[in-house]
Amino acid sequence: MAGAAVPVDAPRSAPGGRLGRLLDSSRRGPKGVVLRVTAMAVAALAVGWIHRVNDPGVLCPMRAITGIPCPLCGGTTVFIEMGSGHPVRAVLANPVALAGVVGIAVAPLGAGGRWWALRPRTRAWILGGALVASELWQLARLGLLRV
Repeated sequence: MAGAAVPVDAPRSAPGGRLGRLLDSSRRGPKGVVLRVTAMAVAALAVGWIHRVNDPGVLCPMRAITGIPCPLCGGTTVFIEMGSGHPVRAVLANPVALAGVVGIAVAPLGAGGRWWALRPRTRAWILGGALVASELWQLARLGLLRV
């Protein structure tokens, strides 16, 4: 029947061919890590190049309006510094964001499964603690918190 609506709960098929196999393989195993790290490296190089060509200034809306950084401030700087070949500066910009990126990169090796195996409350405490630590780091990094 032409024009028939597809039920909302109908299973969606993955894209076929090479792209479908590539996307499916990115979910697990060493090939998934290579694909994720490659995509992150390409993004980092692109962001680093764009930043060198045209510095957009402060990208964080909270910091631009209030002058106070959010816990994720420095996340873009992590990519800019990595793409520019400055890994130490990337770590200093936001170690929590960098740890998150590494976690996402190695998730296909099984770390993702261990994360989701944790109780939701435990995951919430870990994420909350990471955000608090990141905010304190940003305040100290930008000279708003004297240690």
